[in-house]
Amino acid sequence: MTRPDVLKAAQDNLWMHFTRHSSYEGGEVPMIVRGEGAYVYDIHGKRYLDGLAGLFVVQVGHGRAELAEAAAKQAQELAFFPLWSYAHPKAAELAARLAELTPGDLNRVFFTTGGGEAVESAWKLAKQYYKLKGKPLKTKVVSRAIAYHGTPQGALSITGIPALKQIFEPLVPGAIKAPNTNLYRADEISGFPGLEKDPEAFGRWAADQVGKAIEMEGPDTVAAVFVEPVQNAGGCFPPPPGYFQRLREICDAHDVLLVSDEVICAFGRLGTMFGGQKFDYVPDIITCAKGLTSGYSPIGAMIVSERLFEPFKSGTETFAHGYTFGGHPVSAAVALANLDIFEREGLLEHVTANEPVFKATLDRLTDLPIVGDVRGSGYFYGIELVKDKSTKQTFNEEESERLLRGFLSKALYDAGLYCRADDRGDPVVQLAPPLICGPKEFDEIESILRSVLTEAWARL
Repeated sequence: MTRPDVLKAAQDNLWMHFTRHSSYEGGEVPMIVRGEGAYVYDIHGKRYLDGLAGLFVVQVGHGRAELAEAAAKQAQELAFFPLWSYAHPKAAELAARLAELTPGDLNRVFFTTGGGEAVESAWKLAKQYYKLKGKPLKTKVVSRAIAYHGTPQGALSITGIPALKQIFEPLVPGAIKAPNTNLYRADEISGFPGLEKDPEAFGRWAADQVGKAIEMEGPDTVAAVFVEPVQNAGGCFPPPPGYFQRLREICDAHDVLLVSDEVICAFGRLGTMFGGQKFDYVPDIITCAKGLTSGYSPIGAMIVSERLFEPFKSGTETFAHGYTFGGHPVSAAVALANLDIFEREGLLEHVTANEPVFKATLDRLTDLPIVGDVRGSGYFYGIELVKDKSTKQTFNEEESERLLRGFLSKALYDAGLYCRADDRGDPVVQLAPPLICGPKEFDEIESILRSVLTEAWARL
């Protein structure tokens, strides 16, 4: 197709995800055609700093020839075969590699094609596991307010964002919500003045609310708790000190599985291979995807404790669940090559060394009247925007619409920065650059944000 043909096809035939298509009426759909390192280029040749790593995905950066070559080589050797009663070498090799990297005894890897499928798989496994253990009523799950866990019907039920759920109801029953760990608004969330200045006390309170939710439903009816190491939706809520240790105690006391949803936080995003390692906890299940291949081929995984596999190890029991493309040979080969890059280039160490620099660079923005909070971990940060810094007053729905969709999203893109302006909770700008980035890219991000946020404040 010619350039005009491609742009017309995007208007006439392509249905994009989570997209308000009316935004492009009479205009042009942004068209990204190539990437190199930390940058992507549009169809007109304009360069943008990829401040979101695609969608928390492209850990090793764009344009890695060896990942493309790994895909091509595997496709020539074995392009496809399902993991239904048969194995292929790359899936087995990747499963073993992941088992070496995971904490504790999380040694069994069930492959999917993405993160939502991994979350869906985890809930289904939890239900079947407890039926096999003689506890058939343990079917419910607890997750956190404003948390996003995916779009399949089960994963969407676990998601804690009402606006994303209401249009698809009725959803899967049995998903209960507890408070999140937004320290910036701890007093408001908890109803206890002073918790914002006592992170440890707030962490204890927030974890205990999960425990109370389990007790309210009845521990004999709750199968699992789903949490992200750093909650994404709402704008990067790190856990307060001691939060996950208390949560682990609560889950163990009630015989409830702790599921660490690391679709975003695994594979170096926080400076550790898995997010739980950053905060010193061992879950029963890890769900992951995105960064496992740095986006060069789709894959996801549910990684589980050996004890959860035990009922399926002998006899006639089967986990009657699967996906045609789960553990695809090409994706598995790309994942292995991607992990090779992590080791060879020391990306975990690079993120850990540069995390303080990234935070300090973003903290410079707090002198702007519109910036209320800068929070996050590793290479995963959110900047919360406010109308009044002294009171932490947020924007109303109309103001948020005008600020984020009416101005910020396009203005940041036009200024050469691809990131996310989001109001699934309070209005935030989210940043998660490729793990290869350093001070030069951080400064560029800060400079663009400073310019655009200053203009946003003037317009408001």
